Amino acid sequence: MRAIWYSDQGAARDVLTLGEMDDPAPGPGEVAVYVKASGVNPSDVKQRAGVRGPMTMARQIPHSDGSGVIKAVGEGVDPSRIGERVWLFNAAFKRAHGTCAEVCVTPAQFAARLPDEAGFEAGACLGVPAITAHRALFCDGPVTGKTVLITGGAGAVGLMAIQLAKWAGAAQVIATISSPEKAEAALAAGADEVINYRRQNVVEAIEALTEGVGVDHIVEVEFGGNLKDALELLKPHGVIASYGSEGERTPELPFYELMFKNIRIETIFVYLIRPEHRAGAVHDINRALADGALRPVIHKTFDLAEAPAAHECVEAGGKIGAVLLTP
Repeated sequence: MRAIWYSDQGAARDVLTLGEMDDPAPGPGEVAVYVKASGVNPSDVKQRAGVRGPMTMARQIPHSDGSGVIKAVGEGVDPSRIGERVWLFNAAFKRAHGTCAEVCVTPAQFAARLPDEAGFEAGACLGVPAITAHRALFCDGPVTGKTVLITGGAGAVGLMAIQLAKWAGAAQVIATISSPEKAEAALAAGADEVINYRRQNVVEAIEALTEGVGVDHIVEVEFGGNLKDALELLKPHGVIASYGSEGERTPELPFYELMFKNIRIETIFVYLIRPEHRAGAVHDINRALADGALRPVIHKTFDLAEAPAAHECVEAGGKIGAVLLTP
């Protein structure tokens, strides 16, 4: 099979290699999948660059997300799954063989049935963004009737969170964005209101939109940088569910301000969420896909040989939607 791999960490054009290797065979509890599309996430490029720690494999095929068709199953996996359309996640987490290849072997529980209503490119957009968005939204139970703030509303997670929140019956979904193009994307995803944090005072704008009441739940892309605003905006018993804090990596927690509102903080590292939470996310994501309520946005699709350019596209930032590779 053709595959992309790296044996050293560094710049994409220096370390990513295109070559041939034997097709991997599934072991017990695993499936082998013909990969139709591979999703490129920030965590993939950070691991390749060495930002997330040293390599744990001698040779790494990157990318945890993807989609395809099951070609073979290992011992203990129902043979009827052969030929099943699936979307993949966690494929490269502590494993050497990710989705950036023509064939990927992964534990069967990390290959979810792809609804007939969704194409392979849509399936490759799910994984990290959709499961993260789901956990961030529903970590404290249903959001039906609640006011939800989604920061970074035009990011991969943000766009998924907007759509899932509206599908789940949130009363009001407010998104922060940084440009008119991103405002358009967030509104197209279903946001009721958007706030340009570069041009507007976020706290004042949300207080006006909520008539001073504030929000129930925040899906947060920048925990440390936005914590002061969150404390002002959250109602008592509110929730901050955060999957990032790049601007302020070691934020100080104002304990009593949090305590006096009974605010819950949920941190999310998608690769390690509990199996029951992951199963619930997969179930709901597939329902939303089948309902037509979840419509992944694709920024650009590259050929397998263009993997360095795809990684650079993700690293450049500013994109709206997913970056994919097609083996």
